[in-house]
Amino acid sequence: MAEYTLRLRRYDPDSGNAAYWEEHTVELEPHRSVLEGILQAKNRYDGSIGIRCSCRAAICGSCGVRINGQPDLACHTHLGRAQQHSQDGVIEVEPMGNMPVIKDLIVDMEAVHWKKIRRVTPWLIPKQPVPEREYIVPRENMVDVTQSMACIQCGACVSDCLSMEVDPEFIGPAALAKAYRFVGDPRDDQHRERLEDLAEDPHGIYDCTHCFQCIDACPKGVAPMSQIMRLRRRAGNDFDIEDRNNGERHEASFVSLVKQYGLLNEAELLPRSYGGDSPLAKFKPAAAAELASSLPVIAKALLRRKVTPAAVFKPHKLPAADRKAIKRIYEEVEGRDERREFNIYISGRDEDLT
Repeated sequence: MAEYTLRLRRYDPDSGNAAYWEEHTVELEPHRSVLEGILQAKNRYDGSIGIRCSCRAAICGSCGVRINGQPDLACHTHLGRAQQHSQDGVIEVEPMGNMPVIKDLIVDMEAVHWKKIRRVTPWLIPKQPVPEREYIVPRENMVDVTQSMACIQCGACVSDCLSMEVDPEFIGPAALAKAYRFVGDPRDDQHRERLEDLAEDPHGIYDCTHCFQCIDACPKGVAPMSQIMRLRRRAGNDFDIEDRNNGERHEASFVSLVKQYGLLNEAELLPRSYGGDSPLAKFKPAAAAELASSLPVIAKALLRRKVTPAAVFKPHKLPAADRKAIKRIYEEVEGRDERREFNIYISGRDEDLT
């Protein structure tokens, strides 16, 4: 047995008082969970502590919280490990972010998480005619959706999504990972419709900023950002969907600019995203209009020396040998007969991504 101090974030919106921190000391073995510590504090010291839990086996996703600033399942985090990762030996527990707090460590999942899930039509729309018996799905297709099927709807990825902090209307990592579960299922009859809907939505698949927070947050290895990237590849490469948000053209510009220069030429990125993937894109009306509307931002960047005129008119280039090495990577990837999709649930090794 050992003593652990829990610093719990307390908040009762009905009281009218601001949130505050409260500390309790519990006695448990190091391998016992943070959830057990919270429940002991609730039983011994204050029965009003609010915490949501159910299975206590990292399956139901109910007890999602932030522990020492990081999203996790309270039932899946050992007290000993949590103390080691704390700043001052005190284990801080607070509610998840990006969702309203109902009480203490309980957030309103319905207001954000489940609302977003319903947004992506989270059920199969079967092809017609429906088979008289079972629909036999090829093994490779089930392998494709295995990773997204592992989601337990804990909301940890939603909690730490930086895009949702900036744009609360962003559909979010959990819902988009759920969307891929059906886009990757051959029994679904509306792949194109689903992808067009998510690509055309200003808060859809192209609103993700690739911060990797959801990948780090997920306790089940679903890697929501990876599923969002797969939705983009399906939309742009497989269905040739050119969205009104210029998301597909923006990504294509990234790819071609790095292939050409070895580095990203940001002065070319904006005009190519709006005017087409060409050095002449800046002269297209759509690109010229966007450049004109961006002048205040560009001027501010110049004044703060985040951008220099030299960098605009003479972009950086890698040495020729390095550019050739990068082009060889492109040639190898583009020369494959089939696109290689990475699924760590099947592979089990990060190295296989390459």
